[in-house]
Amino acid sequence: MSESTPAEPATPATPVTDDLEPVERVATGRNGFIRVIGGAIFVSRWLQAPLYLGLIVAQAVYVVVFWKELVHLVQHFNHWDETQVMLLVLGLVDVVMIANLLIMVIIGGYETFVSRIDMDEHPDKPEWLSHVNPNVLKVKLAMSIIGISSIHLLKSFINASNIANDKLMWQTIIHMAFIASAIGLAYVDWISQKSAALNAYRD
Repeated sequence: MSESTPAEPATPATPVTDDLEPVERVATGRNGFIRVIGGAIFVSRWLQAPLYLGLIVAQAVYVVVFWKELVHLVQHFNHWDETQVMLLVLGLVDVVMIANLLIMVIIGGYETFVSRIDMDEHPDKPEWLSHVNPNVLKVKLAMSIIGISSIHLLKSFINASNIANDKLMWQTIIHMAFIASAIGLAYVDWISQKSAALNAYRD
């Protein structure tokens, strides 16, 4: 009769615990807190949305101003000389350029800093919106400001007989400062694009 092998004593099971080590608990809590803060900061970009809606209202005001000036021109142009008509037309051009600036800030700013605008398939999508970024937006805004400043300066020179020389001088200086700023922004954007292209080539 064969001898039976004695059974090995059972190894006591290691108690399973869900408790983390203190360091791990601290790290987990910190990561959760960081995620909450990061999410709150990310969502806070929507606080800018009412600002862009306000600019739309401002643009509507400029539309009303444009039509008021246009009606004024049509009603009185036969009583004015060429200089008066030109000044009023330049005022209309000024309003249009400011409206263009508002459109650029509203669409470009919202697209850059708040959320994407789903209009890739839209036939009327602005060409500049396909490659908009903060640097491009700053350059375009600077060019728009230069255009507006040019209109104001031209109006001042046309009406120079009624404007003090000091005022004309300061308007010219400020206009040149705008031009210098735009050139500086364009140069910085060019340097950024060149550096990005060089890094992409190295990779």
